[in-house]
Amino acid sequence: MIARTDVRNIAIIAHVDHGKTTLVDGLLEQAGAFRRGEVVQECALDSNPLERERGITILAKNTAITWKGTRINIVDTPGHADFGGEVERVLRMVDSVLLLVDAFEGPMPQTRFVTRKALALGLRPILVVNKIDRDGCDLPGTVNDVFDLFCNLGANDGQLDFPVIYASGRQGFAVLDPKDDRSTGLTPLLDLIVEKVPPPEGNVDAPLCMQVATLDYDDYLGFVAVGRILEGKIKMGDRVLCAHRGGAMEEFRVQKVLASQGLKRFEIAEGTAGDIVCVTGMAELNVGETLTSIEFPKVLEVHAIDEPTISMDFIANNGPFVGSEGKYVTSRNLRERLFKELKSNVALRVEDTDKPDVFKVSGRGELHLSVLIETMRREGFELCVSQPQVIFKVIDGKKSEPYEEVTIDVDEAYVGPVIEKLGSRGGRMTEMTPSGGGRVRIEYLCPSRGLIGYRSEFLTDTRGTGVLNHNFKEYGAYAGAIKGRPQGVLIAQDMGESNAYGMFKLQDRGQFFIGAQIKVYGGQIVGIHTRDNDLVVNPTKVKQLNNIRTHAADEKLTLVPPMSLTLEEALEFINDDELVEVTPKAIRLRKRILDHNLRKANEKKTGTGQFSAYEEA
Repeated sequence: MIARTDVRNIAIIAHVDHGKTTLVDGLLEQAGAFRRGEVVQECALDSNPLERERGITILAKNTAITWKGTRINIVDTPGHADFGGEVERVLRMVDSVLLLVDAFEGPMPQTRFVTRKALALGLRPILVVNKIDRDGCDLPGTVNDVFDLFCNLGANDGQLDFPVIYASGRQGFAVLDPKDDRSTGLTPLLDLIVEKVPPPEGNVDAPLCMQVATLDYDDYLGFVAVGRILEGKIKMGDRVLCAHRGGAMEEFRVQKVLASQGLKRFEIAEGTAGDIVCVTGMAELNVGETLTSIEFPKVLEVHAIDEPTISMDFIANNGPFVGSEGKYVTSRNLRERLFKELKSNVALRVEDTDKPDVFKVSGRGELHLSVLIETMRREGFELCVSQPQVIFKVIDGKKSEPYEEVTIDVDEAYVGPVIEKLGSRGGRMTEMTPSGGGRVRIEYLCPSRGLIGYRSEFLTDTRGTGVLNHNFKEYGAYAGAIKGRPQGVLIAQDMGESNAYGMFKLQDRGQFFIGAQIKVYGGQIVGIHTRDNDLVVNPTKVKQLNNIRTHAADEKLTLVPPMSLTLEEALEFINDDELVEVTPKAIRLRKRILDHNLRKANEKKTGTGQFSAYEEA
C-alpha cells in the first residue's frame, strides 16, 4: 500500500443550517476555482432547484480544489437525517471529515447522527466552530460539548485528540485562535486539511477495484458512476467488469474517466488508487456496486443502510380531475418511476400491494418522502399519497415503534404549551436547560408517531419563534394510543367552482384552504372545521338572480384569506381516511372515499368514523 501525498479526500458534515455549503463556497473561492469576474451564485454546489428553494442540501456532491500542489477532494453532505443514506455512502470515500458546529447553537441532534457514522468508520475529524461572528457565542463551551459528544459516541483516543479551528463561512475567514488576524481568509483551514488529513493509501499496480458511492445520469453519456478508486487504475478504453447486485456481471468498455475541479467536470487520461472519479460506459448501474478487473475480479460487499422508519401509500390519481394537469397519470408510469428511484436512493423501499394502483413506499422520514413527491410532481406526475405511518417491529416478542430525540429551543413564555402537547403525544422529557437570552432548550424522547402533524401546532404555540429538530434514535416499547387531529374538516358537496357568495356564510364554520374561483369536486377537503366532526358544505352555491331588490342585495362580501398548505404541512394534516392529491399545478386534500353516502356507510361499518380496509365501492 502506497500513500499518495498529492491527494486529500475529506467530507464536510454538520447539522442542517450550520453552514456546510457556504463554507465550501469560501474554499472554492480561496483556492481560485472561479475565474476573475465570474458571477457565482450563493451555495454553488446546491445545483438542484429544490435545494435552492428549501435552503438545504439533499444530494451529496463532490468537488475538488488544488492548494499548494495538493489536490483536495471535498464532499458536501446533507444535514438532515432523512437523507442519511447519502451520508453513509459518501463517508466511505474519504479519509477524514470536517465537522462543522454552530458556535451559538452547539451540537444538535443531527450532528450526533452524522458524527456517529464518521466515528464508526474510524475517521478522525477536524472540528470547525463556525459562525463565530454571531453575538452570544460560547466558543469554549461549544468545544467542550463536542468533546462530550465524542465520548458518548465511543470515540477512540486518536479521534478525541481532534484539531480545532474557528471560522465564519459567510465572511470567509478561519483562524486557529479567535484572537488571530482574520485577513488571511480561509488559508489556515486549507493548510490544516493538508497537514492533518491522512493521504489516501492504495496499490496502484493491483487489479482495479472501485465501489460506486453515488450515481448520475447524462442523456449523452448514460450512467455515470462516482466513487473512489481503492486499488489499481482506470483509463478510457479499458475493459472493466461491473458486479451488479444479485450476482450479475456486466463487461463494458470505459467511455470516459472524469474528475471534478471547482464546479465543473473534465476528462482525465487516467484515474489511480486514491482518486475520486466519474466513470461512464456501463448499460446498467446501482449504488454500491463494484467496478473491478475482468481477469482478477474483487467484488466488495454492498454496505448495509439503516432501515426506513416511515411508510406511505402512493396511489395513481383516481380523482375527477385526473389527467387535466399532468403528463404521467397511470399506475404503470408511477411504478416505473418509483422503481427507477431505487437505483440511486438507497434508503428508499418500494413494495407492490394487492391493489395494482397502490404502492407502499418507505423512507427515513417525512422530508425524505416529500422531496421524492415534489420531484415527481415537477416531472409531470399526478398521484395521491396517504398519511405517513411509522413502521412497527416485533422485538423480543413485544410490539416496538421508532423513537426520536427531539431538541427544542423556545422562549420561556411558551414552555408550558410545548410540554403539555409533547406529553400528550407520548414524549418524555430528558433535559431542560436555559440557553440564554430568555430562551430554554428542552430535550425529549418521543415516539415518531407523536411528531407527525406536530410541527404546525408547535409553530402556532410558539408564535413562530420556536426551533424544533428531531432525529431517529432507536426502536422502543409501543407507547399506546396517541390522539390525532383535534378538529374535523370541511368537505365540498358537489363539483363546481367556488365563489364569494357561497363561501361568505360558511366562514364562521372554519378556516378555508381555497379562495373564490377555484374548481373543486365532491369529497375534496376545502377547510378545517371549528369542531371535531367533519361537515359537508357547498362553497359553489351561487346567488339566485331575480328582479327583487333588497337591502342586502348589493352588500360587499369580504372573504378571509385562505390558509395555504405546503406539501409537508398537507401530509402532516391528513388522517387515515384522507389523501393528498399532488399534481404539477396543485396540492389538494380529499377523502379516500369521495361519495358522501358510501363514506357514511363505511363509518357506520367501522363504528369509529376512521378509515378501515379502504375499498372504493
